[in-house]
Amino acid sequence: MQDIYIDDIGDGFPLVLVHGFLGSSEMWKFQKDYFKSQYRIIAPALPGFGESYNAISLKDINSMARFVLDCLEQKKIDKFNLMGHSMGGMIVQEIAKISGEKINKLICFATGSIGDIPGRFETMDESIKRLNAEGIKKSVERIPQVWFVKGKADKNYFICENAVKNIKQETAENALVAMKNWRGLENLKNIKNETLIIWGDKDKSYNFEQVKTLEQNIPNSKLEVIEGFCHNVHLEAPQIFNEKLDSFLR
Repeated sequence: MQDIYIDDIGDGFPLVLVHGFLGSSEMWKFQKDYFKSQYRIIAPALPGFGESYNAISLKDINSMARFVLDCLEQKKIDKFNLMGHSMGGMIVQEIAKISGEKINKLICFATGSIGDIPGRFETMDESIKRLNAEGIKKSVERIPQVWFVKGKADKNYFICENAVKNIKQETAENALVAMKNWRGLENLKNIKNETLIIWGDKDKSYNFEQVKTLEQNIPNSKLEVIEGFCHNVHLEAPQIFNEKLDSFLR
């Protein structure tokens, strides 16, 4: 897997972390620091993103899911806890569909079951159109600000800035199209894993209806709402986020 970066730290039962659109392995910095004494943390940078910016990006969510499974197979990991954020939440739902028996506990964080994301701050088509009109630099300056209540003023915003330093426009467009074309709603009833859904109530990417749909359709699931925070609550309020996750994983 040339040009692919996979963070692999800590000891214990594996906890696999899948970042979202315009993300990186480093987006999980505070989760790695908190959980590495209890779990073996596996946090890949998806092809084309973050530390894997030189790798050729993938064009659909299923391929991204199979990429993560391939990473785990190479490391001979066949049972794990699994968390995905935003687009990563789509990927982990797809992994649950392909290889649900490998997942111990599932965490769907700030995500939904419809790739076109009804109620998003702008439609996927708008994001694609603006990306092509304005270029990658403007898109990666504009979009991540929406993920924080304080926008660029958040003290951990720099992690998002670092994630997109080397991203190619093709990678961003492929991911937007991949999300737009994905749908997981009909499969939710088939997810048998114990599932935690985490959502910040100021999220402008996913509204309450999206996360409520997950809770209502995944049989063994519960929804944790973190009040006062946005799409990137794991960076905005890492201590609160980590404690809720810790409680679920125990």
